[in-house]
Amino acid sequence: MGLDLAGPSNHKDTVLTFFKQNENHLLFQKMISNISDKEILNEIIDLSGLDELVIGIDAPLSYQDGGGDRVSDKQLRKFIISLGMKPGSIMPPTYSRMVYLTLRGIKLTREIEKLHTTFPVSIVEVHPGAAMGARVTKKELDYVLTYKQNLSSRKYLKTWFEQQNVIGLPKGIENESHSIDSCAASLAAWHWADHSLKAPWIFSAQPPLHPFDYCC
Repeated sequence: MGLDLAGPSNHKDTVLTFFKQNENHLLFQKMISNISDKEILNEIIDLSGLDELVIGIDAPLSYQDGGGDRVSDKQLRKFIISLGMKPGSIMPPTYSRMVYLTLRGIKLTREIEKLHTTFPVSIVEVHPGAAMGARVTKKELDYVLTYKQNLSSRKYLKTWFEQQNVIGLPKGIENESHSIDSCAASLAAWHWADHSLKAPWIFSAQPPLHPFDYCC
């Protein structure tokens, strides 16, 4: 599952995408936009009743005590710069534009951990832009740098997902960047959870203050 969160008052830009893993690919099952925390939790309860569930969440799931960057934020920023991406896409969780998103991410993950599920549920923090940027070729990087503003870039990335064995994406998924982010969150979570694959970048959890791995 990939979850592109927005702030607590902005359900409109929140997108949940669910895929089923079949051998070496992810097969699209459903996408839900404009979704509340309660609806997310209900989906998790239902889906974890069928099989093990891995959730990649695009939101800070912890913050640095005292404010500013977490160590993981600094490391990921260095990594994406090395790819040719812009550092501004990695913002401190307590930054004014991020703080409500951080609040929602922390609250939601704590609620998920309280659920009594039939099968295990695993959570990883993800950065969708970095997940795509780390997997495209140098010639394709411009599509990742422009997909939030450019429909043609999102159309290209929709096709690119198929090359990454993320298949069955429905028509129109390219209309919103949040939908692309949710798919990329699923891709990153899959590569994090499947040990036969390898995520390009992982920062291990540092509990209790940073209880989840962070990957792309």
